[in-house]
Amino acid sequence: MTGSANVLRGVAAAGAAAVLLAGCGSPSERASENGGGDDGLVTLRVGATPLPHAEILEFVNDELAAEAGLAVEVVEYTDYNQPNAALAEGELDANYYQTVPFLEEYLQGNPGADLSYVADVHLEAFGLYSEDVEDLDDLPEGADIAVPNDSSNMDRALRLLEAQDVITLAEGAEGQAAESDIEDNPLDITVTPVEAAQLPRSLQDVDAAVVNGNYALEADLPETANALAWEETEDNPYANGLVVRSEDVESEDLVRLNDLLHSPEVTDFMEERWQGIVIPVGEVRE
Repeated sequence: MTGSANVLRGVAAAGAAAVLLAGCGSPSERASENGGGDDGLVTLRVGATPLPHAEILEFVNDELAAEAGLAVEVVEYTDYNQPNAALAEGELDANYYQTVPFLEEYLQGNPGADLSYVADVHLEAFGLYSEDVEDLDDLPEGADIAVPNDSSNMDRALRLLEAQDVITLAEGAEGQAAESDIEDNPLDITVTPVEAAQLPRSLQDVDAAVVNGNYALEADLPETANALAWEETEDNPYANGLVVRSEDVESEDLVRLNDLLHSPEVTDFMEERWQGIVIPVGEVRE
């Protein structure tokens, strides 16, 4: 996800809508109004997809949060559309599952949602997986390749295929490349858009699929399918990070949560738990 990434990182996005009024005030102020949490901890409701985001947040809650005066309540979502709406409507204090370009795309379609990207936390490299093809060089002519159907992730998937010389995209297709931008297609592949969460299941019906890292982990694809290619990780703009309502960017509670997500303990947890599939990014904070 690209475009005005630098603007979004820590800067307020579109104007606030009336529906946000119910969520006004920092998490600590809301906790105070509700009598506070157990043991004097401020409870933060954070939306996340199950892997690796929810698991990382559970580690933070179990190992680090209490000492920072926090309790993290993880609210799991199985698709990419609900967590931003829930955050904008005040049902969550933050979410952790998305990239800057995905947030940009959401804000373009929902200009009343006043959300801000706080900081990168980790990167999950996209992978090109197949159940039948064992090597990229064996990809058959006319192969059917599934890709995510949302525009930001489709662009990312097509860039991976271009980097592997499977296709060539037209010049000027910056940030929002789609099937119509494929200029050279030597294998005459078919690109099939599929909802991101369904991509692992689609492997039964296609020759290969470009799968988001979290859904690949949930389906255990690194262990059960053939990985034909990986997305480059160096200078990759598709890190996942913490997102909050713009009014809460400087909330002490959410700043503490962001610090915990960048702690050495969380960095070590990610590296040991996923060994190169989930890559910590951003400044480590002691």
